[in-house]
Amino acid sequence: MVLPIKPPMWPQRTSWTVIISGRLTAVLVLTISLCVTQVVAQGTTTARAIQVGGLQRTFRVHIPSARRTAPVPLVFALHGGGSTGTQMERFVTFSALADRYGFIVVYPDAIDRNWNDGRDAGSIRTQREGIDDVAFFSAMLERLSKEFRVDPNRVYATGISNGGFMSQLLVVRLSDRIAAIAAVAAGMAPAVAENFHPREPVSVLIINGTEDRLVPYRGGDVARNRGKTIAADEIIKKWARRNRCTKGPATASLRDVDASDGTRVIQTTYTQCARGTEVVLYTIEDGGHTWPGGSQYLPRAIVGRVSRDLDATSVIWEFFTRHPRQ
Repeated sequence: MVLPIKPPMWPQRTSWTVIISGRLTAVLVLTISLCVTQVVAQGTTTARAIQVGGLQRTFRVHIPSARRTAPVPLVFALHGGGSTGTQMERFVTFSALADRYGFIVVYPDAIDRNWNDGRDAGSIRTQREGIDDVAFFSAMLERLSKEFRVDPNRVYATGISNGGFMSQLLVVRLSDRIAAIAAVAAGMAPAVAENFHPREPVSVLIINGTEDRLVPYRGGDVARNRGKTIAADEIIKKWARRNRCTKGPATASLRDVDASDGTRVIQTTYTQCARGTEVVLYTIEDGGHTWPGGSQYLPRAIVGRVSRDLDATSVIWEFFTRHPRQ
């Protein structure tokens, strides 16, 4: 169910009481286009389509305003369940950042607005029908690599919620093509964890809130019967073992930039890993199902708190710049 609202304001006949009482139905779709302040990018975003597995798949590509002659990084930015690539571009500021630093951003669209991220949730068509989203990403990467000078050692993926789950699956299946991922307010499906055989070490960044009511930080049932997730700590330990990290975990409390947001950030890091990879977890204490530094797209009573101590978009890009494939 999609919330009966459109930016920039709620319909006059919709009340907070109705929305909050229906939160288990409404919020899972994560319609993240709501109440978003968009940073205008100077480059060009165009809509594209490609045939994959007998289906027409769509995506948007942002090309920075200043063209580079050298090969450039490419970042896949994956929307959450119930959202779209267009809404994801509005929700995060990757396009503006791409103009500044000269990389390409791709905003793909899931079939029926939900990725087949390995959770085997029967309520989601893509998972019920086994739609091959990994093949979709492979096809996009192949096409864009022919059209633009994409650096094959600097291909990355990030996403929120369902998009973060999908990022985990992508890098497990395509570890020889993706250098690093960053998953926000997301987890890893138990089936993916049980068949965890990435061919290559990759750098992984996880950003999760301890008070996420939809994707539980400590693992368990994802809200509204949308499968399960393993715990955030388990995810980073799996990657640390796979990457053969020899140092860590090291923990540190980040500076409380905004005491009024009600959150604190704890960083857990594994280093000295194979091929220069790194595994990092940002635990947002008392944080919700949100993008740190982003908008409070729904009330706290529904999705929890947004941390202002961390700008997730900038942190993710900085993490990617430090971790090309070696």
